[in-house]
Amino acid sequence: MEEINLKELGAYFLSHITVILSVVAVIFIVGCIYSVAIKKPMYHGTTSIVLVNQSSGNTITNSDIQVNRNLLETYTQIIKSRNILSDVISQLGLSYSESALASNVSVSAISDTDIIKISVSDQDNKLAAQIANKIAEVFIADIRTRYNLQNVSVLDEAVVENSPYNVNIGKEIVLYLLIGIIIGCVIIFIMYYFDTSIKSSTEIEEKFRLVVLGNVPYVEKRG
Repeated sequence: MEEINLKELGAYFLSHITVILSVVAVIFIVGCIYSVAIKKPMYHGTTSIVLVNQSSGNTITNSDIQVNRNLLETYTQIIKSRNILSDVISQLGLSYSESALASNVSVSAISDTDIIKISVSDQDNKLAAQIANKIAEVFIADIRTRYNLQNVSVLDEAVVENSPYNVNIGKEIVLYLLIGIIIGCVIIFIMYYFDTSIKSSTEIEEKFRLVVLGNVPYVEKRG
């Protein structure tokens, strides 16, 4: 592979700085249009439920803790089941299908706790919170009637969030600028790498080890 002259490369970049600036400008403008006019803001609605003591006394035994831990994975799967989501859709009158709603629902067990977090994403911040709370409500009712268990209760209800989780104009502007600079530099490097033209007598001496006896200046004809 031919060695790259860093000084020559730097000069080549400087001579084509307008290309880099043009690429940065195009990507920046397109990115801002996407972020402001096209990208749809999404909101989270998050509620949490907790597995509680099932024993008759006030003392929580190791057996109770172990039973709850074993139920965590089962409950996270039940929450996203078609049975639960279809009831939620029916009660709230949602236009979602079961699969579409499932793709917007995230259920996770918080490590080393008996807490399950239910998170719903939606373009409507109020609806996101409403769905999350309704899922918890339907799930708890289903557990109590279908499985005759009283070991689940709501810890925190979802509240309406005013800030979308997928929009951060400041970070996105910086990202677009960085992407533009990187792409612009890559384009200039490719142009330099495949540019086989001779640009100076010094380059002839260095590449071909020939002595240049003289230069013929280029004179532009006028008038």
